Amino acid sequence: MLKHLHPAFILLVLMTLLTGLAYPLAMTGFAQLIMPGVANGSMITIDNKVIGSRLIGQAWTSDKYFWGRPSAAGDKGYNAQASSGSNLGPTSKALMDRVAASIGQLHQSIPEKLLPADAVTASGSGLDPDISQEFAKLQVPRIAKARNLPEDKVMALVEANTAWPVVGLLAERHVNVLLLNLALDGLNSTPNG
Repeated sequence: MLKHLHPAFILLVLMTLLTGLAYPLAMTGFAQLIMPGVANGSMITIDNKVIGSRLIGQAWTSDKYFWGRPSAAGDKGYNAQASSGSNLGPTSKALMDRVAASIGQLHQSIPEKLLPADAVTASGSGLDPDISQEFAKLQVPRIAKARNLPEDKVMALVEANTAWPVVGLLAERHVNVLLLNLALDGLNSTPNG
């Protein structure tokens, strides 16, 4: 019996070293050489200070900024350690109450009756950094008013920061909220004309 276990044990140790140590280290090293920014989490730094990642949404609450979609990750949302969807089904009263509360809050600043789905529903991970171009455009009047900017200038910023889906079939046009808000901070406030 020992004769049969010895080769199995040797193979187990060898494959553990190969697939559990050598391969991950090689892939990490390769990624660091080829695309270090992506390999390190697509972090955005300003003045040597990390302010966020292109891949993880943040909670924006000020009227001067674009808001992201709701998050179900953690108690306050956008907690990467608690990444998950809400697991609430379409007939869930808790989901309906949360969506109704989101609609009520948004209708205080966005008069549109029909809101895009991403305005009131969380993504599967709860960390989605993007919103639809439609949701971004609905927020333009609120932001222009809060920042004392012409609406067409803010709208042009949304258009400039819109990402188009590959091939145009598998997704919709979307905007990264953090990048859009950083571009917004780069604008100078001017009187509304």
